[in-house]
Amino acid sequence: MTSPAASSRDLPHPAREEIRLEGVLHALSDPMRLRIVRELAAVGQELSCSHFDLPVTKSTTTHHFRVLRESGVIRQIYRGTAKMNGLRTDDLDGLFPGLLDALLDAAGRQAARLGESGL
Repeated sequence: MTSPAASSRDLPHPAREEIRLEGVLHALSDPMRLRIVRELAAVGQELSCSHFDLPVTKSTTTHHFRVLRESGVIRQIYRGTAKMNGLRTDDLDGLFPGLLDALLDAAGRQAARLGESGL
C-alpha cells in the first residue's frame, strides 16, 4: 500500500517496509527501467525526467518512471516545474543488502559484453 498523496504535486511512494523484492525485481527486469536506474546510480544524484533520452514515447517513459516509483526503486519529487528522480539506495540496501550493487554490476557487464554504450 502506498502513502496517499497530500496534494496533486505529491507523488505516492511505498514506505520502506512496504517495498517487496518481487516488485523491485519486476521493475528492474525491463531494459529501459534498468537503463534509468543505471544512469541514476552512475551520476549519484537526482536527475529530472527530461534528462533521460529514452527511445520510447513520452507516455511510455512516464510509465517506466511510475513503475520504478511504485516498486520503491526511485523517489520522485517536484522541484519547481521539474520532476526529480533519485534512487532509494538506503532503503534498498537496508532491505536487500548487496542486491542493487549486484544488479548494477551485472547490467554493466552485460552492456560491455553486448557492446552497448556504457554509463
